[in-house]
Amino acid sequence: MSFSKSPELLIFDCDGVLVDSELIATRVHIEALAKCGYIIAAEEYNDRFIGMTDQQSYSVIESEGGLRLPEDHHERVMAEVANRYARDLRATSGVRQTLEAIDLRKCVASNSDAAKLCLALKVTDLHDFFWPHVFSASQVARGKPAPDLFLFAAQNMNTPADSCLVIEDSVAGTQAAVAAGMMVIGFVGGSHCLAGHGDKLMEAGATKLFSRMTALPQILAGL
Repeated sequence: MSFSKSPELLIFDCDGVLVDSELIATRVHIEALAKCGYIIAAEEYNDRFIGMTDQQSYSVIESEGGLRLPEDHHERVMAEVANRYARDLRATSGVRQTLEAIDLRKCVASNSDAAKLCLALKVTDLHDFFWPHVFSASQVARGKPAPDLFLFAAQNMNTPADSCLVIEDSVAGTQAAVAAGMMVIGFVGGSHCLAGHGDKLMEAGATKLFSRMTALPQILAGL
């Protein structure tokens, strides 16, 4: 898919795109799961579950592990994620410079729940670039890889789906953008992106890849 005209709306994923959060959150998740008897390496967790909602990943883990996570498991995980975000979370290198340089309308559409999403943006001082145009999977029936969230964002921004450009780092998010009829560019500059990750994004439907956030304005100018 390619644009016949310049995009009208830029939709950013948050985790792994705007903020370099995936390795922080992954460590919290695998530590909490280990306490429940489910052992998984960080690389496997990232490969399988990044891009899913937490509820989607919990469902898979419970099914294949033959276990039931504690009722307060998610609340405990989110509390620890908040602690580590406050201490360790950083914006993706160059992202503020990039956002200031891009004149397109912008919003965020993330599979994170609303509280975690807003915390990530506030801790990294990115909140004001987007608020109130911050959309979470908790606002729709189905998170990524379903198209619901991106379509919800486009509707709220009064923009046709085929005039939206999505910036994603996950396979699930890329699949969701394609299913929504949107062009998607893959960002592979996060610390969680290993060799071969870009190939997976291209297979899922990304039209381009980039690894330096500061390259995005030039990419947009060339569309």
